[in-house]
Amino acid sequence: MGHLESLEVFQQLKPGDRVQLVHAVKVGFRDWTNTTVGTVVKTERRRHGLHFQRNQDDQVFSDVLVLSRDDGELTTVTLDDFCELTRLEG
Repeated sequence: MGHLESLEVFQQLKPGDRVQLVHAVKVGFRDWTNTTVGTVVKTERRRHGLHFQRNQDDQVFSDVLVLSRDDGELTTVTLDDFCELTRLEG
């Protein structure tokens, strides 16, 4: 699954949908893959200013999922080019 397919799934999500998100985590020289499964609480596009020395009128957005995991924990995940988002049945 590619980035465009994940974005299509993201655009169709509604609160209550069950999803699985496989994403890469990189810290320093280490990297690994993590899988997050949960129920969608909300989806949103957040504007942020994480980029250094950008023009003030540049608008940078991220697609964000807020999920409720099976144990009740809320987690926020930002989609990037390397995420694989899948809607689960049931």
